[in-house]
Amino acid sequence: MVSLLGRQTLGVISGLGDFALFTGNSFLAALGSRKLFRRIVRSLHEQGTVCLPVILIVGIFTGLVLGLQGYHVLNRFGSSGLLGALVSLSLIREMAPVLASLMLVGQAGSALAAELGMQRQTEQIVALETMGIESRGYLVSPRLIASLFSFPAQTALFVLVGLWGGALSGSLLLGVDSGVYWSSVERAVEARDLRECFVKAALFGLLSIALCAYQGFHADRNRSATGARAVSAATTRAVVTSSILILVVDYAVSSFFV
Repeated sequence: MVSLLGRQTLGVISGLGDFALFTGNSFLAALGSRKLFRRIVRSLHEQGTVCLPVILIVGIFTGLVLGLQGYHVLNRFGSSGLLGALVSLSLIREMAPVLASLMLVGQAGSALAAELGMQRQTEQIVALETMGIESRGYLVSPRLIASLFSFPAQTALFVLVGLWGGALSGSLLLGVDSGVYWSSVERAVEARDLRECFVKAALFGLLSIALCAYQGFHADRNRSATGARAVSAATTRAVVTSSILILVVDYAVSSFFV
């Protein structure tokens, strides 16, 4: 039992070190990569424009639910005028960065893991390295750099849409004065709240995209499956692990800013 626990612990530590080296080397590989800007723009499209519908839909309904539930909770204590503060702080400090990142991992992250996994299984990555092209600089670096911009931008959009969803739920459906709602939002939100929101979004984006790329890039390490099954396993593992990592990092960052 003790030896099994020790082997598993060493395996986890080794995996974390391998992941850290993969991420660091991918950033360093960007320095000598050709046509990097073009691939960054393409990655921004993959993580930004393509994912806009899911961000808009989840954002508006998150705001609607927060407005509905928040109103009934605050109304018990005669504080329905603070609905804007509740919706805005809930979105900015927690729900927007977490939910937006989870949605992006589910769409852009899974697509990235599957694409790299298939390229590994069909030996396209080996072909790039044979031609003298740094595969991580060509395939991974643009995605990592793009995530530092796309995730905060998508989170900001999520916040804006969610605030309007809260206003729609509170003002139009429940009778809260719209001026009171937006005034409460303005009084409640401070610069440190926005700073926490964007720090979380950037960290979530970097770590989740790096983890998805890592799992796809090393899809051939799965000894229990090959071909399409190995790609499927790598994609599933990437999405699940990234989602858990987002929640863990969320707690760590929140405890730092509180």
